[in-house]
Amino acid sequence: MDERKATIASNLIRLRLAAGMTQAELGEKLNYSDKSISKWERGDVTTDVFVLMQIADIFGVDVDYLLKPHNEIEPAIYNKPVNESSYTTNMITLVTILGIWTMALFVFVILWICGMVVWLVFVYAVPVSLVTLLVLRSVWNGGRGNRYIIAALVVSIIATVYLTFLSRNLWQLFILAIPCLLLVFLCARIPKRR
Repeated sequence: MDERKATIASNLIRLRLAAGMTQAELGEKLNYSDKSISKWERGDVTTDVFVLMQIADIFGVDVDYLLKPHNEIEPAIYNKPVNESSYTTNMITLVTILGIWTMALFVFVILWICGMVVWLVFVYAVPVSLVTLLVLRSVWNGGRGNRYIIAALVVSIIATVYLTFLSRNLWQLFILAIPCLLLVFLCARIPKRR
């Protein structure tokens, strides 16, 4: 049996059993017979991508989950509503970023009360927000779209250094942005190994 078929078969069995479904029940949801489900679970044949997408939707996982081998000690992630999860992670990300900007405003107001108007506090909040966003998206979204966040982070760090030393007019720092951004986008194009 092909290794990929075996992986899909074992993941399908694990998901179906964890959801407490019979082969017939799963077949009914997919408009296939229980014999087809049995063939998929034995690894005799593999279904097409569209059916894999339906299976992933039924069990609340990504298609990627079906294609990769997993440990037996893995936490149960079955039957979780996908939309609810993304709503929760988006809300947590928003609250975290808002917390960073609230803290920046708090520091600004405290310094203002003390007689110092330090607007650079908000400039420093930009890279901190981008690092936080990068970490949270890496954890929850598997790093998809991170190259744009990293590119923004590179530019924001250069701009932060420039604005911090504004009196010295270090405009040459922005020349660094070109090779840095090229590196970011070229690294994103490196193919992943299977």
